[in-house]
Amino acid sequence: MRLFVSLFFTLSLTLLAVTAVRAEPTEVSIRVLSKDAKFIGSSMGGMRITLRDAMTGEILATGVTSGGTGNTKLLMHKDGGRRAVMVDEKAGGFHTTLDLEEPRLIEVEAYGPLAQLQGAHRVVSSQWVLPGKHITSGNGWVLELPGFVVDILSPPAALKMSNDTKVVKINANVVMMCGCHTEPDGTWDSSKFEIKALITHNGKKYGTLDMVYSGPRSQYTTSLPVDKPGLYGVTVYAYDPDNGNTGLGRTTFEILAK
Repeated sequence: MRLFVSLFFTLSLTLLAVTAVRAEPTEVSIRVLSKDAKFIGSSMGGMRITLRDAMTGEILATGVTSGGTGNTKLLMHKDGGRRAVMVDEKAGGFHTTLDLEEPRLIEVEAYGPLAQLQGAHRVVSSQWVLPGKHITSGNGWVLELPGFVVDILSPPAALKMSNDTKVVKINANVVMMCGCHTEPDGTWDSSKFEIKALITHNGKKYGTLDMVYSGPRSQYTTSLPVDKPGLYGVTVYAYDPDNGNTGLGRTTFEILAK
């Protein structure tokens, strides 16, 4: 009898211990918001999302955001800025379920947009997550990604031009990180942005040119006079003085010697 009681007591303690460390499914919804714009979803290739234990570095989940950019009326006031409730069924994101046994300080890293890697970079956020306490209500877990995607359409990189070239056209496409169009007097009003081309010649500063809206939407152009052979570097940047948002793209071309 004493042996039976002892075994029963030991088994009870074991079951209690197992129950105490049983993992609880914990749902997490993560979205990445383009600064001063909309969510980054499938149209821009999504954002690579990685969830880690912030203390150990253990990777808990990874994936890519998918879906739409969200509802403009929910996201943007007519005078600019975002509303408190931003998410509807159109808002792309990454959704996962973690099996947590204890509270964990979780770090989320978002990298992208994956369809425009010349403009991609990363943003990191962290917070405590409790077993069984979902992070899905309201907006879920939202990270803000600053920047513009600047895609230089011409000249293409490493283009070689003859010595009799006198003018080189520079054309660039400038959109928000979510792919939202920029244009004068539009929702993302490029007349308020500074869009310029910084030029180098053989590694030395050569000049700065204003880019002007050329249409179709999001496209800007300028003309660069060239009077000597050598390697030219072009950096086109977009800058919003209202909030410091900045993005850039780069290319090179060469004027051949005679």
